[in-house]
Amino acid sequence: MTALDTTSGAAAHAPADSAGSGAGKTSRRPARRVRSWATALRWAALRLLALAVLLATWQAVVAAGVWPRVLVPSPGDVWQAFVRASTVHDGVRGISDHLLVEHLAVSLRRIAIGTGYAALVGIPLGLLIGVVKPLAVVLEPAVTFLRTLPPLAYLSLLVIWFGIDESPKIWLLLIAALPPVAAATAAAVRGVPADLVEAGRALGAGPVVLLFSVRLPAALPEILTGVRIAVGIAYTSVVAAETINGVPGVGGMIRDAQRYNQTDVVIAGIIAIGLSGIVLDALFKGVERAAVPWRGRA
Repeated sequence: MTALDTTSGAAAHAPADSAGSGAGKTSRRPARRVRSWATALRWAALRLLALAVLLATWQAVVAAGVWPRVLVPSPGDVWQAFVRASTVHDGVRGISDHLLVEHLAVSLRRIAIGTGYAALVGIPLGLLIGVVKPLAVVLEPAVTFLRTLPPLAYLSLLVIWFGIDESPKIWLLLIAALPPVAAATAAAVRGVPADLVEAGRALGAGPVVLLFSVRLPAALPEILTGVRIAVGIAYTSVVAAETINGVPGVGGMIRDAQRYNQTDVVIAGIIAIGLSGIVLDALFKGVERAAVPWRGRA
C-alpha cells in the first residue's frame, strides 16, 4: 500500500470518527441531566426525611408530657400560630394588629438597610485596611473590637443617643454587619496574587488603577462572601434590634409574645426568620454565581 492510499484511508475514516464522537457527546448529555436530577431528588428526599423525623420526635416529646405544653407546644400548635398570625381572626388582624408577612417585611427592610449601609462603609474601609499599612495598624483593632461586641451590649447606648424610633435599630444592624464586610474585604485584597499586581504595574497602572482594576475584581468573590455573612449576622441581631418599639417587626412580635408566654407564636416567629433567611441566602448565592462565575474554577 502506498502512502497516498494510507492517507486517503485515514481521511475517509476521519469524518465517521468525528461524527461518532459528536453523537457520543450528545448522548451523554441527557444521561448527565438524568443523573443530576436523580441526585437532586435523593438530597430532597433526605431533607424531607430529616424534617419528618424532627417533627415526629417533637410530637412524641409533647405527647409524653416531658415539659408543660405552655413551654413546649406541639407542631400543630405552632402551625395554628402561623395561621393566626397570617390571617384576620375574630376581628383581630394577625399578631399585634399586623399580619406575619407585614412583620417579616418590616424586619427584612431593616436588615436590608443596615446591611446596605454596612457594605457601603465596610468595603471601602476594608480596601483601605488591606492596601494602606498605617491605616491598617489604626483601623483593624477597631474593626476587631466591634466584631467581638454582642448587639445587646451597645443597644442601650444607641437608644440613649437616637431614641426609640427606627434609628437605633438601623444603627445596631449596621454596627453588627460592618465588621465581617470590612474584615473579608481586607483579607481578600491582601490575598490578591502578587503576579497580577506586578502585571498591572508592568502595564503602567498606578496605585488607584491597580486598586480598582486589579485588586478589587480579584477580591470580589471573598467580598461577596463577607457581605453574605454580614446578612446572616444582621438576621441574628434583628430580634435584639426590635426589642425596643419593634412592632411591626418579627423581633417585636416575638418580644410581645414572650411577655404573655405565647410560646407557639415565639416559635412561629423564629421559624419565619429562619425560612426567610434560607431563601435570602439562596438568592444571594445565585447573585454570587452570576457576579463571579469564575469562582472555584482553575
